[in-house]
Amino acid sequence: MHTLTMRQGRRLNLPSRGMAFLLAASLPLLPASTMAQSAVDDGEENFAIEEVIVTAQRREQGLMDVPVAVTAFTGEQLERMGALDIIALTQTTPNTTLEVSRGTNSTLTAFIRGVGQQDPVAGFESGVGIYVDDVYFNRPQAAVLEIFDVERIEILRGPQGTLYGRNTIGGAIKYVTRRLSDGPELKARGRYGNYNMLDLVVTGSLPLSDNFRIGGSVASLNRDGFGDNLNLPGIENYNKDMLGARFSAEWEPGEDWFFRLSADWLKDDSDPRQGHRLTTGVLSGAPVLDDVYDTRAGLNNPIQEVEAKGASLLAEWTASDLVLFRGIFATRDDENWTPIDFDSLPSADLDVPALYENDQDSAEIQAVISGKRLNGVVGLYYLDANAFTAFDVILANTGALLGLPGLNAFTLGDVNTKTWSAFADFTYDFTDQWSVSVGGRYTDDKRSSTVLRQTLIGGTSELFGGSAIPIATTSDFNGSRSFTKFTPRVSVQWRPNEDHNLYATYSEGFKGGSFDPRGQTSAAPDIDGDGMVSEEEIFDFMAFDPEEVDSLEFGLKSTLFGGRMTSNLAVFFGDYKDVQVPGSVGVDTDGDGVSETFIGITTNAASADIDGVEWEGQAILAQNIGANGADLNLAWAIGYIDANYNEFIDVTGQDVADQRVFQNTPKWTAAGTLTYNLPVNWFNRSGLLGFITTLAYRDDHSQFEIPNTYLDQDAYTLWDLSVVWSDDSGHWQVGAHGKNLTDEEYKVAGYYFPYPTLGLEGTVTAFYGNPRQFWLDVQYRWF
Repeated sequence: MHTLTMRQGRRLNLPSRGMAFLLAASLPLLPASTMAQSAVDDGEENFAIEEVIVTAQRREQGLMDVPVAVTAFTGEQLERMGALDIIALTQTTPNTTLEVSRGTNSTLTAFIRGVGQQDPVAGFESGVGIYVDDVYFNRPQAAVLEIFDVERIEILRGPQGTLYGRNTIGGAIKYVTRRLSDGPELKARGRYGNYNMLDLVVTGSLPLSDNFRIGGSVASLNRDGFGDNLNLPGIENYNKDMLGARFSAEWEPGEDWFFRLSADWLKDDSDPRQGHRLTTGVLSGAPVLDDVYDTRAGLNNPIQEVEAKGASLLAEWTASDLVLFRGIFATRDDENWTPIDFDSLPSADLDVPALYENDQDSAEIQAVISGKRLNGVVGLYYLDANAFTAFDVILANTGALLGLPGLNAFTLGDVNTKTWSAFADFTYDFTDQWSVSVGGRYTDDKRSSTVLRQTLIGGTSELFGGSAIPIATTSDFNGSRSFTKFTPRVSVQWRPNEDHNLYATYSEGFKGGSFDPRGQTSAAPDIDGDGMVSEEEIFDFMAFDPEEVDSLEFGLKSTLFGGRMTSNLAVFFGDYKDVQVPGSVGVDTDGDGVSETFIGITTNAASADIDGVEWEGQAILAQNIGANGADLNLAWAIGYIDANYNEFIDVTGQDVADQRVFQNTPKWTAAGTLTYNLPVNWFNRSGLLGFITTLAYRDDHSQFEIPNTYLDQDAYTLWDLSVVWSDDSGHWQVGAHGKNLTDEEYKVAGYYFPYPTLGLEGTVTAFYGNPRQFWLDVQYRWF
């Protein structure tokens, strides 16, 4: 049973299935920090917004009580809004960018409050942490998570270094899967839409005894491409061919014990996603294509294939009313074969067959304290991970010009990570109005790296099925380095009454240092001028330090008008230090004015200020409008960010801060959702019909730190519309969804190597967000 508390003090008891229906039926479809809340009406009382429970501070709390900027989405709400994957959450979360990485189908690029990382190569760390059931994803590959069998998704903004550790300096995204129901359950959801979208998700669970149950979901997700590869018949561009599954088993041997074993698997056989050229080919004269989703890419080796799998064990013991002990043990691995044709032309001018392999094992032990005035968590965390990347850079046109047939610049990076940390975070309520939270985390982070770079002739390397032979080795580096960091958090809260929560929070976070995976040791400078480049100088040239963010946030969370409106305002000031600046530059190895290869140069050469404001909220505008029990709701999310570099030293040693901008960071983001819920009785079935429309605006923004007229994206607005009917029995839900109804074209990523930077054709290519889509969604629950 679930209990909803009315503002007037009346209590309403509902069975689990009724609660799920109520949440799905009554929500506005935009997260406003209080997004996953429900408007409740019993026919006599006024509507009120029910608060959701989140675990942003690693323990259960009401969303309005957490001194952190959090946006939360329930699974029922995500289904109702037609969200297919976590990329959809970008539209309605302030100061957040989630995109599919360039040249991939399932690698995630994530930025929150100006901080992130878009280079997925092993050796570069993410600035936004991704967690599935509190298991950290060490790498971005296979992290564009499909949304099914989910209880909720939380997006935490700002540094989370105390409770979530390294690589959460921008924020964290928590994907929480549904626990199994006590009784048997079986439901199926099907979708059919344009581009021959055809999805099927089947979810079920079964209790095998009073204290043991099993369940899971299987998802087949399919769609034709938004465009075609005009050079390779039968190969589509931006298509989808995925199969995924989740399984879990839950055991409660006693009232104080809970165990959950989970496993997941994903296979992505989508065709490679190639770019759209924005300039005419320099050598071939190939014109720019009319359709931005079409490509002429010639590379199809290796065959595009992604497979990811993982398993985790959650163990909880409630030792007393005061203490709960929790253990989270997990293992994950993924393998990604992908052909990336940088120049998107038939010739092998800049072809990059690539392999990404990642594996990780992690363990976390927590003690959660729940007292009358003292609440908090203390824990230990350990991660042992490996990230392997290897790729060719085939420059056949350049090689022919130089008399080096099948010229290939091969790169291999192998990075081992061993990190452990100890953390604690506690809140003490001095009075019913005043409380103070204090926390800290000590992290020991060790990185060991191998970087091998070779010049080959004869085309493709052996790893990708070829027989090219090396003629030179330009990097053969092995290095190891440890970093230690203490990240504190202090928060003060004042609740003048039950409807208002004012807080001030200081927090720190850091992103791990490493070694440049594209670094070329032969390019290391002779720093001391002694006529030779020492091992120490090579080490310093390849290494880069962690970057850090110190943040001060002031917030006000309010419930207004007798529970009919919620408002969540946050103002933040960030000091961004030792910013890692990864870059690639073409290298002319023979003085002919044409770059034959490129090398990486990554430095901690920048500092910046990141300040901004976020305001989220929702309001019940009217009740019993048009019919008894009907309601009209508005939800909004507005973000403003002022991010400026104070210092930015380029590869020549010049401070070019006034010429650099923050990538993937619009100054303004805004979204509004209007929802009208109407009780109906069709075919002798009572239910609720919802009309949901969303407008989402994103300001001008740049793909890279250097403004670029080709790749920078102008401001744009996306319009979505959904009509969803659910019956009161909870058996049926039918929805019609339209996304990007104005068919807006907008860039989300790109490559920029204009002639003669690298290759002979000039590479200026872009990748785009999804065009207009519409589909019908039908779900049936048997029990």
